[in-house]
Amino acid sequence: MRSETTTELFRYWNTIRGKRDLPRRDELEPGDIRALLPNLFILEHDRNGISFRLAGTHVCALFGLELRGRQFGMLWLNAQAAKTQRVAGQVMTHRVPVMLSAKGRTADGREVEVEMLLLPLASTEGASDRILGALSPLSRPYWLHATSVEGLDVTGMKILDPDRTAVFREEPPVEYVSARTESGTGKGLLGESRRVRHLRILEGGRRA
Repeated sequence: MRSETTTELFRYWNTIRGKRDLPRRDELEPGDIRALLPNLFILEHDRNGISFRLAGTHVCALFGLELRGRQFGMLWLNAQAAKTQRVAGQVMTHRVPVMLSAKGRTADGREVEVEMLLLPLASTEGASDRILGALSPLSRPYWLHATSVEGLDVTGMKILDPDRTAVFREEPPVEYVSARTESGTGKGLLGESRRVRHLRILEGGRRA
């Protein structure tokens, strides 16, 4: 992770879930993550798919519009809408945290790199039915929040729970992720990392 926002949110999510797969949404305390709130959002299932239930001021400002009630897929360029909707659905269904890397593109061709973190949340009954997310620009160009980003172009995906990697490998390869077989290890912010097919796995995302 390159963003302090995504790093801090992932740490907070891990803390409140303890030894469970995911925390309940009523366990979230906004005051504990007050500084992160402008860059956070919540997704939910509705009759049209996966939509924004809430979105922070910086997230809305990035796109120049209010995101509440809008489809998650509308953020993504070209044919990526359906694919990213599917990834968000898998985060809920399989209770697995995911981080997407992307480039935000403006109508006049400007770009800014961003990280998006998607963390599953449970209802009070235990059903995984929402996502706590963060969207963080990795730089602050002078035009940011003055010129709206037209859409996001995915450049990579990281699964933050190695025990759940198989549920993504069973899906058809997605076009925006480099599909190459590679082995090897490296040391990352969250500990040991390794590559499995087209995915970069960060060890330590799940605690027994």
